[in-house]
Amino acid sequence: MNLDAVVRASRDTGEVSARNRKIARLADLLSEASPDEAAIAVSWLIGELPQGRIGLGPAAVRDARDAQAVETPELTIRDVDDAFGRIAAIAGQGSARARVQALRDLFARATTAEQEFLARLIYGELRHGALEGVMADAVARAAGLPPADVRRAAQIAGSLCDVARAALAGGAAAVAAFGIRLFRPLQPMLASPADDMHDAMSRLEHAALDYKVDGARVQVHRSGDDVRVYTRRLNEITPAVPEIVEAVRALPVRDIVLDGEAIALRPNGGPAPFQVTMSRFGSRVDVDRLRTETPLSTFFFDILQLDGESLLDTQTTTRFAAMHQILPEPLLIPRIVTGDVAEAEAFMRRAKAAGHEGVVAKSLDASYDAGRRGRAWLKVKEADTLDLVVLAAEWGNGRRQGWLSNLHLGARDPANGGFVMLGKTFKGLTDEVLEWQTRELLAREIGRDRHIVHVRPELVVEIAFEGVQSSPRYPGGVALRFARVKRYRSDKTAAHADTIDRVRAIHVSTT
Repeated sequence: MNLDAVVRASRDTGEVSARNRKIARLADLLSEASPDEAAIAVSWLIGELPQGRIGLGPAAVRDARDAQAVETPELTIRDVDDAFGRIAAIAGQGSARARVQALRDLFARATTAEQEFLARLIYGELRHGALEGVMADAVARAAGLPPADVRRAAQIAGSLCDVARAALAGGAAAVAAFGIRLFRPLQPMLASPADDMHDAMSRLEHAALDYKVDGARVQVHRSGDDVRVYTRRLNEITPAVPEIVEAVRALPVRDIVLDGEAIALRPNGGPAPFQVTMSRFGSRVDVDRLRTETPLSTFFFDILQLDGESLLDTQTTTRFAAMHQILPEPLLIPRIVTGDVAEAEAFMRRAKAAGHEGVVAKSLDASYDAGRRGRAWLKVKEADTLDLVVLAAEWGNGRRQGWLSNLHLGARDPANGGFVMLGKTFKGLTDEVLEWQTRELLAREIGRDRHIVHVRPELVVEIAFEGVQSSPRYPGGVALRFARVKRYRSDKTAAHADTIDRVRAIHVSTT
């Protein structure tokens, strides 16, 4: 299949707003592709490269764009994928120049429309409304399968591309084969926000309540003595967290998959700042010293597999019982089961007094819905916060001269795959954060407009605020009041950011 077919599908999808029409157009494309080609196309159309990061930034793309475009499409999907693979493999002295030349050679074989598509793909700036949910339904339609089966397989596999390849090659049987598998991390189940404890308990009636600790999500897989630890984003971090490895290796089981939170605690037992916990995840050097200085504690709250048996489709109470039989008390999240609002609120107060964010209320009869943010888990926090995406930043003045300071904040828009700006903030930023965000934002730069640096929408930041107000100034019609940065969420991708619908719901509930 030619690259031009993908480019035209991307353009057509972006020009229609109806979800069903998007799905139909994308399904037509996938139906014409081989399974391997379809897997590549799916990856591109959800804004990802199968190779991951390939060492090309905005400057490299700008340098390569001086290549003269061809008039007639000739590049195939495989041509481009092979070229990206070669670029990703370039290393050593002179590698930056070599990558630019390789990209220029690729652009010299592309039409103007194809060059634009490839540039936006590398930038992470495709905007056509083909989010993963739309793509999953398109894969299902192309393969003649129920959408729910494809979505579930993708959530368990952690890769819609792999599921697309299997669905188009092997149909229902191949998709059904995507069960939980050791050392293939699956998307974590997520919690939806509740207004308060009364709201959560009224929806669930009788629930398990867990402390909501301000740590980092971990998924731990063990087979025999082999233990591996994965982040919320499914990246392996095993060498950085030996204490988690040792704790799970000591359990009296043959194999197991656990879901939980890792957190650095202060000497008094309270949580250290989130950034302290995350600093352990990123280091592979001098781990023994870091472990002594910043030990990690782990609290598990779910079990997904035990000794060869998947527990994903069992009830919450069944999974909890299995976990309590195996894990010692220090490894279990503080939890109560109650239907009494007063008892639930007292538990919430204990969680807050211990320094944690709040609680997560969980339905007792729910299965583990990998990758889903449904109504079975409800998070209750006293402070209003939103996880938003940085769209741009402005150069600072005065003592912030030379740093990117004022952040342009966006909420995710599921309807079109883009982001809706909600306002700006420069509050809550320490010198350390200013220095870090300037470096990280410049690495994601896609263009400038006077003092504003526009960036790829990748960095997620947790924003505290004191309300949502109507605002004709911004396209979503709402803006945050007194927004301030609480922390960057390096454990989250832009796909996990809060939606504009969530922001509007907060506005409605407070007006």
